[in-house]
Amino acid sequence: MGQLVLTVVKLLHELLEKQSIRRMEGGSLSDEEIERLGSALMRQAEEIEQLRMEFGLTEEDLNLDLGPLGKLL
Repeated sequence: MGQLVLTVVKLLHELLEKQSIRRMEGGSLSDEEIERLGSALMRQAEEIEQLRMEFGLTEEDLNLDLGPLGKLL
């Protein structure tokens, strides 16, 4: 169960990163917002990594095989 939850959290994190990059490139964020967003994403990534290690999972464990759709991440 932990593997599935952590996989979903990691997927959401990656989507947030991509959306943040789009917003930065689009010029819709101030320098202060970019700084805060970068810090928040880094803290989030560290927490995800810590949880992954606590659950004893590898990066590959979070890349679920979706059959004909391929790998998730």
